[in-house]
Amino acid sequence: MRQGIETLVVVGVGLIGGSFALALKRAGLVGRVIGVDRSADNLRRALELGVVDEISDDVCAAAARADVLLLATPVGQMAAILAAVAGHLRPGTLVTDVGSTKGNVAAIMRQGLPDHLACCLPAHPIAGSELSGASAAQYGLYENRDVVLTPLAETDPATIERLSSLWQACGARVAVLDAEEHDRIFAAVSHLPHLLAFSYVNLVAGQDNAARCLDFAATGFRDFTRIAGSSPEMWRDVALANRQALLAELLGFRGELDQLIALLASEDGPGLAERFSAARQVRTDWHQKFLRK
Repeated sequence: MRQGIETLVVVGVGLIGGSFALALKRAGLVGRVIGVDRSADNLRRALELGVVDEISDDVCAAAARADVLLLATPVGQMAAILAAVAGHLRPGTLVTDVGSTKGNVAAIMRQGLPDHLACCLPAHPIAGSELSGASAAQYGLYENRDVVLTPLAETDPATIERLSSLWQACGARVAVLDAEEHDRIFAAVSHLPHLLAFSYVNLVAGQDNAARCLDFAATGFRDFTRIAGSSPEMWRDVALANRQALLAELLGFRGELDQLIALLASEDGPGLAERFSAARQVRTDWHQKFLRK
């Protein structure tokens, strides 16, 4: 297909991979989408909903037909997948992913596809929710959203141009970052918030009056804990993959908690107000900028 692709293979047909397929379908840039997934029920649902045109339980056979192979699985599954498909990919097949850590994906690609690296390009769409599975896929998920590409040193510039054009056709803004810089940034603004949300819910659930607390939980609890509804398997893999950057962020957050404890212990109202006001201003400025995107 001119400017598009004939066959897209999505391994892991959920919100992110499924929405990519739907957006390309709407743009008329993909001829056929093949879905591969560990869950037969999820694959059947993807086919019923038109997210994919064909389903397969054989990742090697599907990969052999791919013009683009999209890995939309938890990062912990990627090494085994690439090792399996390495001898089946056609020359020129673009291999990419949608994971939120990139340094480890680059290493996995180098290990699993050493002879195919010119066509390998890690990517991270900054979109999503706590929803999962094929039923969560939606056409407009990537409109006016950022997608970060982190090319390998070996990635061909034509591969970058090709994948950029596909993401742009989905309505996304494309940025290019070094993998290490990407992982530091997202440890701070994505991975740490998820860990804090999981930990906070566990803290409340572990209290003697947990049921009573939850009876009265409302919008504040809902808003702060929304991302604690995300996939435990995926976030386990993210935490381990980006552990060094995350440890640095957790230590920094512990320092913030120590300051808060000290201010409360000393009944320092002005100090608390100063910290809250500074945070409020940063959040307000960010939100205004976010709305203008």
